[in-house]
Amino acid sequence: MKRLTNPCFATILMVGILWFSNRFNPLLAQKIPTQKRPNIIFLLTDDHRWDALGAMGNSIIKTPNLDALANKGILFKNAYVTTAICCVSRASILRGQYESRHGINDFTTPFTPEALAKTYPLLLKKAGYTIGFIGKYGVGEGKDHPSQFYDYWSCGKEGQPPYEFINASGQLVHHTDSVQHDIQKFLETYGSKSPSRPGPFCLSVSFKAPHELDGNPPTYPVQARYKNLYSDVTIPEPVTASPIYWERFPAFFKTDQNIARDRWKPLFSTSERRQETVRNYYRLITGVDEVVGKLVAQLKSLNLDKNTVIVFMGDNGFYLGEHGLEGKWYGHEESIRVPLLVYGSSLPATLKGSRPTQMALNIDIAPTILALAGVATPPDMQGVDLIKLAQKKVAARPDFFYEHTFMGSPRLPKVEGVVTPTFKYMNFIEHEYEELYDTAHDPHETTNLAYNPAYASKKAALKKRYTALKQTVR
Repeated sequence: MKRLTNPCFATILMVGILWFSNRFNPLLAQKIPTQKRPNIIFLLTDDHRWDALGAMGNSIIKTPNLDALANKGILFKNAYVTTAICCVSRASILRGQYESRHGINDFTTPFTPEALAKTYPLLLKKAGYTIGFIGKYGVGEGKDHPSQFYDYWSCGKEGQPPYEFINASGQLVHHTDSVQHDIQKFLETYGSKSPSRPGPFCLSVSFKAPHELDGNPPTYPVQARYKNLYSDVTIPEPVTASPIYWERFPAFFKTDQNIARDRWKPLFSTSERRQETVRNYYRLITGVDEVVGKLVAQLKSLNLDKNTVIVFMGDNGFYLGEHGLEGKWYGHEESIRVPLLVYGSSLPATLKGSRPTQMALNIDIAPTILALAGVATPPDMQGVDLIKLAQKKVAARPDFFYEHTFMGSPRLPKVEGVVTPTFKYMNFIEHEYEELYDTAHDPHETTNLAYNPAYASKKAALKKRYTALKQTVR
């Protein structure tokens, strides 16, 4: 037989042999994802409370692009986090577990190698997905970030990235605009199918917005083009902004050492301060909405919109002066309830434009993304597939366990409890101080019923359930 001396022909022949082998060898073929598997984009905002979205009934904030996704997709009306603090919630999102199980309770502890391998991005990579991460990772310190496992990684090593920085060209860049640039770059690189990139992608995007910039006092640096937005709007005062609600807290909580009160002073202690703080908070969210609009437009231009699912969520809620507080951490609705939507052309037609009322949780994100990709959910994940939840193919959860045990009193008193669709029980575990709210009839949580004899049996039942759940979630 004549030897092959033409290197180009030899290369073509080798590629053909590899293609044939992959095409007809079942063991190799299953490593190549089919074109039917969707691209998945998960968008996470930081400190984004449930009602700071037009689609959730806010008539002031301008979020037209997110509203459009919500109106065409699935908008979960009652979405919550199981722990309202960035590091824990992000670990719960990536791993699909309560804090009690994944064990990450601070800003320095990373995933163990075994746990990291079971986060949804790495499970998708194992299944043939190209994976990328943009923005704030939020689990562990920068030196522990798993950048080496990602095909695209653009995260700072800081626990909290700066809002503004000077780029290589000497220009001042806002973090939200930097995230948009990275999204564009990722899609340009991995959005087009080629022999070297045969499979779908999963891109996780984590905005800093609308998180405050930590400092004394905290600030809200907004993009220059949005600095005058909402200036002509008067922000309504919350029902529980009255001083009487702060005064009702017990002595261990009602102290200036409480971080939520400490940060309230420079941002909400006067009407003028509150107006500007909420406007800036809304401005940052509108900046995120602009990025979402550009993302959707780019997907269409790359012909990716028909096979891409977008999931959007906040990592926890945020007090905007309610109960005399600023921040998150505790068990009130403002702190633990978040926006959540799923959008995509490939979603079941019956779900498009739906508004499920079942309680959805941050621990549901990982199982949902894995299910969308056709990847088995590890048995130690504790969430459910949100699509099946919306279809009522899985039972609606009757309640969920809430836990926040970072730091402790006096700065952040530790709290645990159980949340149901109609009642909420919270226990400040260092002090055995209890809260009970009838959220069905008192949605603003104005009246603590825990020490009202008329609700003794209800409190006992919820306390029993809380004790049982505390063991179950481990």
